[in-house]
Amino acid sequence: MIPVENIADWRGQEVVDPNGEKLGKLEEVYYDGETDEPAFAAVKTGLVSKSLTLVPLVRASVGRDFVRVDRRKAVFKKAPSFDTDAELTLDDEAATYQHYSMDYTPAGSGARRLAKR
Repeated sequence: MIPVENIADWRGQEVVDPNGEKLGKLEEVYYDGETDEPAFAAVKTGLVSKSLTLVPLVRASVGRDFVRVDRRKAVFKKAPSFDTDAELTLDDEAATYQHYSMDYTPAGSGARRLAKR
């Protein structure tokens, strides 16, 4: 395992939990607008009605053809999920941070903290 350098290069690869259980495919990377660092992976899940679920990239690493995140599948499956075509809202962002017990402060009055690139 090696630390992630440019996580965006791993789009389309499998995302797995610490035990190697598959979570889905890496669809997008959300960056923290304050630090400009990759903060969350948007993982595409579902067979019929596809959705995106965010998972933190803190302590993420990569293998040959996968990204390993530091959250177990059971926790990931209970995280808020979003329509693949919908824009993430401020409430969606806050709910995601809360689910993973992470501190959250919006970027400004009514401004989202996370952004895709």
